[in-house]
Amino acid sequence: MGIFSLGSSVMPIGLDIGTDHVRAAQLKPSGAGLSLVGYGLVNMPMGSVVEGEIVDVDAVSSAIRELWRHSSVHGKDVIIGVSNQKVVVRLIDLPFMERDELEGAIQYQAQDYIPIPVEDAILDFHIIGDYMTPADEHMMEVLLVAAQRDMIESAVQAVEGAGLRLAQIDLTSFAIVRAALGAGTAILPGEEEEAGEATGVIHISSGLTNIAVVERGVPRFTRVSSIAGGQFSQAIANVLNLTFDEAEELKIRAGLPDIETGTQPLGPEGDLGTQQLQVAQDALEREVNKFIAEVRRSLDYYLTQATQIRTIRKIYMTGSGAQLSNMAAYLEKGLQAEVVLTDGVSHVTVAPGAQQAAMADRMGAAPAVGLAMGGAT
Repeated sequence: MGIFSLGSSVMPIGLDIGTDHVRAAQLKPSGAGLSLVGYGLVNMPMGSVVEGEIVDVDAVSSAIRELWRHSSVHGKDVIIGVSNQKVVVRLIDLPFMERDELEGAIQYQAQDYIPIPVEDAILDFHIIGDYMTPADEHMMEVLLVAAQRDMIESAVQAVEGAGLRLAQIDLTSFAIVRAALGAGTAILPGEEEEAGEATGVIHISSGLTNIAVVERGVPRFTRVSSIAGGQFSQAIANVLNLTFDEAEELKIRAGLPDIETGTQPLGPEGDLGTQQLQVAQDALEREVNKFIAEVRRSLDYYLTQATQIRTIRKIYMTGSGAQLSNMAAYLEKGLQAEVVLTDGVSHVTVAPGAQQAAMADRMGAAPAVGLAMGGAT
């Protein structure tokens, strides 16, 4: 589902506008599935996107134009994702009514569920299902999405400033779920779960972490956290007085210590020195423990609200920040769940023309690929 759809006669390109990169993914139907025929990414100017919100429209437009010049994507119609604190997702229960009636009612009832003034918000909804209460009341479950209008307008301006046409706006978290779990031709993907269980999806990028919980194929809970890969790097930069780029390189080199032994082979010392690597690991471990606590709070909140779900047994982790060595083991211990590392191209075939770019960035590809998957419905 999208926050709103403007319509498109062709399958739109997934455009992921991130903190450190802008990515594009182009899909085409291929047999019973989808083929990734175009993919690319370019760097985003620092400070242009902050915590998922565009703050420099012209710089973002320029980066998108550069991406189109240097990637294998072709076309003008795009679908973008939004993911920041100005987007609210709520699962609500309402008396059963037909869709046309619900469209009118949601405008009047939304204010009871969202912290954004309705006049400042763009609203959309998706009907999850309906049920009967013990008192024989016919009810329906509705996923309500509200996005702050000024944030959406900045995104629209950035896309149009790059000479592209906006076909649809989606939630980045929904796109990540599609790419991580597979969508086929459904609006939202299915996942086989035992009774009383749900599935988690975590995408760690440089600037944001998206957390979602999926029940029977439907994302019923989403949350955005600013604790992400960039914060891990900044922690190293602070303790060692390094530039951000130096800290980023050291983060990848050091990784997290082995969770069982507390040590990790640090590789050739070069001119960095073992002591510096150890300090970097210590800083990383502190930040990752904060990150795990944040994720645990989000999942625990979901479980306290859910009426039939008792546990989250499996979590799929993706994103460029998920590549940190031993990260999955830390999450498994801290969250008491199986953590599966997945990438953004697991559920599509990759055409030869997109192979090099997509496989080099497969851990960061989920939002762009998932957005394009949403445009296939």
